Amino acid sequence: MRPLTDATPKSLLPAGGKPVVAWLIERLAGAGFRELVLNHAQLGWMIEAVLGDGERFGVRIRYSHEPEALETAGGIANAMPLLGEAPFLAVNGDLYTDFPFERARAALDDDALAHLVLVDNPPHHPGGDFALSDRRVANAGAPMLTFSGIGVYRPALFAGIARGTRAQLAPLLREAAASGRVTGERFRGRWLDIGTPERLAALDAELKASRA
Repeated sequence: MRPLTDATPKSLLPAGGKPVVAWLIERLAGAGFRELVLNHAQLGWMIEAVLGDGERFGVRIRYSHEPEALETAGGIANAMPLLGEAPFLAVNGDLYTDFPFERARAALDDDALAHLVLVDNPPHHPGGDFALSDRRVANAGAPMLTFSGIGVYRPALFAGIARGTRAQLAPLLREAAASGRVTGERFRGRWLDIGTPERLAALDAELKASRA
């Protein structure tokens, strides 16, 4: 996303007149989520300055500072003292979606370590990440679908990661999927990974046109 992210965190880049992350927070609040934890590293102080304690969104926001970017699993492990011992919903901060987040509350089966929201493969990721059959996620199969960056997790999934260390999420998910402990669902609604300036510009134009 450079040069856009040289001076602004990706989640604060504007789309439709507000930061990308604000759209997510509003949808989470609308689905009844009131306690949010936001990870941040580079320029994280800007995120705190813009979002504050979350009161204007009707939520409470707490922040987990990463001394350096720890990847997704490392960031979650670092935030675990704020997340507690119950299963939790995690959402990438650079997404735009109309996924009904209220579904996440009952998504996790008793024996599962994770529940993933999968989407049809976008043009920039045609090979997908996981297969899905009868709510069970597998590392191979057909059709292959793309992990949306929306998941429900048990803290036990991250038990082997020391706080402050870098760790990717994909290896943890693949190990759990191989043992049959990852469920999933296929979401066919609006979902966009805002990973390039071009995709951000297209979303910005779309949202501005819809508001007009």
